[in-house]
Amino acid sequence: MLSADILFKDGDYAGAVNRLYYCVFHSVRALLSNDSVEFKKHSAVIAYFREKYVKTGIFEKRMSEIIGDLFDERNGSDYNDLYFIDCEGVELKIENACYFLNKICDYLAINSLS
Repeated sequence: MLSADILFKDGDYAGAVNRLYYCVFHSVRALLSNDSVEFKKHSAVIAYFREKYVKTGIFEKRMSEIIGDLFDERNGSDYNDLYFIDCEGVELKIENACYFLNKICDYLAINSLS
């Protein structure tokens, strides 16, 4: 989150979105490490998270929407030369990423393997 904040304050909104995505993505990977699973593709990590944690009600649908949105935005910012996002759009994504990260951290604090 710190990198995203720095980039956001510097006006690098695409860079901030990239860092927000990776913050959320790696928090999901930490969650999946409790299940002793690992995937090579980002889409597989997200699909497993949705199947095991969202569809079962452990996390609400909003979590799926947040990671999906950030995945799409990161792809746009990394691979689309005409990609644009404004300050307000990034501010919302920062709020969503913080929410997501807090939910994952809370869950891991309660359910981590000892």
